[in-house]
Amino acid sequence: MTATFFGEFDLASLSLWLFWGFFALLIFYIQRENMREGYPLEDDDGKPSANQGLFPLPDDKTFRLPHGRGELTVPSGQNPDRTDLALEKTAAGNGFPFQPTGDPMVDGVGPASWAPRRDVPELDGHGHPKIVPMAATEHFVVAAGRDPRGLPVQAGDGEVVGTISDMWIDEPEQLVRYLEIELATPWGEGKRLVPITFARIKSERVRIRSIFGKHFAGVPQHASPRQVTLLEEDKIAGYYAGGTLYASDARLEPQLG
Repeated sequence: MTATFFGEFDLASLSLWLFWGFFALLIFYIQRENMREGYPLEDDDGKPSANQGLFPLPDDKTFRLPHGRGELTVPSGQNPDRTDLALEKTAAGNGFPFQPTGDPMVDGVGPASWAPRRDVPELDGHGHPKIVPMAATEHFVVAAGRDPRGLPVQAGDGEVVGTISDMWIDEPEQLVRYLEIELATPWGEGKRLVPITFARIKSERVRIRSIFGKHFAGVPQHASPRQVTLLEEDKIAGYYAGGTLYASDARLEPQLG
């Protein structure tokens, strides 16, 4: 009898090596896809880093965005980050911290940083803005907890800067995202948003510890009274977050918990 090929061949070994080969290619593919944001790497001077890593950058991929919002091509090297940062190096070598050269809360650096996101509102699955004020919808009411509307707003230094005029909700998630503040003289004019996570709702007031009274006039404003864009959200959240460190010189020193 004539021996067959498979009678002399180890199919189990072939299956194992095919699996390892597939697994190695999968890791290579996933790692390259992971490099579509944040690459190519840059050094502290904003120049391309000498060491971009073990894996090469992926080829350009163009995504068609939903709801008629055009196209987006990545890697992100085609969409450079902010270049007008008001920061300076504290030492000549790479890896040392940078320090602000102006007002970090206004300049949006350090804890107050924001990213150049698209200046359009985030949309739900139906193409409608996700975050809207309660005054613009009849589908939501306050069913539990303290309704903050009408309560005075107290800053981190104890000053009362205005009152809560509305709540902005994420309709698909059914969550309150922002409180709307009607500023009082002399703390500014118009309305400002504060992320709900930076506000503490008490029985008789709403306290915002991260910034002081003098800072509320500088809170980035949203252009539309009925929607807030991704870029505006980033700037607003960055301003309050930066105040946690930069609102007072005393906060720059080591703190005892």
